[in-house]
Amino acid sequence: MNLWERILIALRVHVAEEDFRRWFSATAYASDSGDQLTVWVPTEAIRRHIAVHYELMIEREMARLERGGTTLRLIATGVDDDED
Repeated sequence: MNLWERILIALRVHVAEEDFRRWFSATAYASDSGDQLTVWVPTEAIRRHIAVHYELMIEREMARLERGGTTLRLIATGVDDDED
């Protein structure tokens, strides 16, 4: 199980189900270089929302998982089925 999957499991406990589905269900693990965790997100709006509202929670979870020095990098792919 990669770091992002472990973070998502922890977030699911603290985030309302509808909010979790809206903001995290379309995210995907991209890479983990040790000092940087890269995650794909479908749109820039979702990237911004996660960064503003959940980044501290994600950083706390990384610290709990002994990855406190790891930087989260969210990359918007620009692909979202809801944007037709």
